[in-house]
Amino acid sequence: MSGERNWAENLVYRAERVVRPRTIDELREVLASGGPVRALGTRHCFNDIADTTGTLISLADMPREIEVSGDTVRVAGGVRYGDLAPVLEENGRALATLASLPHISVAGAVATGTHGSGDRVPSLSAAVRSVTLVTPGGDDVTLTRDDADFGGAVVHLGALGIVTALELDTEPSYEVAQYAFDAPRWDEILADYDAVTSLGDSVSIFTTWRDPQAADQLWVKRRVRPGGDEIDDSIISRLGARAADGPRHPIPGVDAEACNAQGGVPGPWFERLPHFRMDFTPSVGAELQSEFFVARADAPAAIEAVRGIAGVVSPLLHVCEIRSISADDLWLSPSSGRDSVALHFTWRLDEPAVRAALPTLEKALAPFDVRPHWGKIFTMPGEEVAARYPRWHDFRALRARLDPMDRLQNAYTRRLEL
Repeated sequence: MSGERNWAENLVYRAERVVRPRTIDELREVLASGGPVRALGTRHCFNDIADTTGTLISLADMPREIEVSGDTVRVAGGVRYGDLAPVLEENGRALATLASLPHISVAGAVATGTHGSGDRVPSLSAAVRSVTLVTPGGDDVTLTRDDADFGGAVVHLGALGIVTALELDTEPSYEVAQYAFDAPRWDEILADYDAVTSLGDSVSIFTTWRDPQAADQLWVKRRVRPGGDEIDDSIISRLGARAADGPRHPIPGVDAEACNAQGGVPGPWFERLPHFRMDFTPSVGAELQSEFFVARADAPAAIEAVRGIAGVVSPLLHVCEIRSISADDLWLSPSSGRDSVALHFTWRLDEPAVRAALPTLEKALAPFDVRPHWGKIFTMPGEEVAARYPRWHDFRALRARLDPMDRLQNAYTRRLEL
């Protein structure tokens, strides 16, 4: 075994070796050596999706090429969002959304359906115009939005090949102002959930589920528009929330130094949309994560269901974040085909206890056709997960065509019966 670990250090990779090719030709040489392979990104997955018994391939030593052209940017497979964003800003361009931390790789986030927040904003994967990968057989394959299989090639779970480049949509650069509010009341949130998420372009509800009456925080991020565009104070008042009296960290009691500026101070999109700054360790570091997606229409009932088992989840939590994501048409995207709301759980680093509690949480959310985040911890059986995706069998067929020798298969994909 390589002895290397993921970011949270809850997983030791079983791979015999980790290789870091510096060129595409070196990547092909690694693939030509045979045996099981998987791509290794920034290691921010909390399960064994990236593991293998053979060779892990990291693209971290390959050139981190970023080419901005018109309304498109082409990025190499090893590029992180924190690398990409300043280059886009220098060229007057931006992405429509970012995840809560910029430390993750573009290719890895796209492959797992990772997202930001916003009623009108789909996942990070939806920005992809084309994906280029090298198959286990050494072939270069590029799929664009015009290709019939494109919807299966974007959120691919690492099961189709090693992604060497992506093309993404961009838009003109913009500024964002971020606000934090304390103690919005649950009854008022659930009575008009749409009004709450309409407060900004990106809205997050943070809760530890310890107070049955109120969430801990409400964060609102709004694009700065000409002529001003203020938050609707009547909604804040109705929620019983109060403006934070200083910077906040999502986890109560943790120093907010690692977080991007709040208090309504305008700043570049990439310094406000993520919760955490690139030069700090995100969140608390010693943690586990799970995330579950439900259809937006079911969000109030799903939140109420979790509220009903607060005694199970709360003792294990650092914090839970609730965000909205608009629908896309990517086959294995957790928000495929439906506007969605994601309930994200940042757990204390106690995997046996978390895994023991997850079946109760998943059972509470099961009536809402819940879909788990691919890179985080869940215990739902593979056939139950597969039933949530109408194009599941189409993806299996695509995987079989691009990897006929099953070299990219691992314990994770076999549990899912991919």
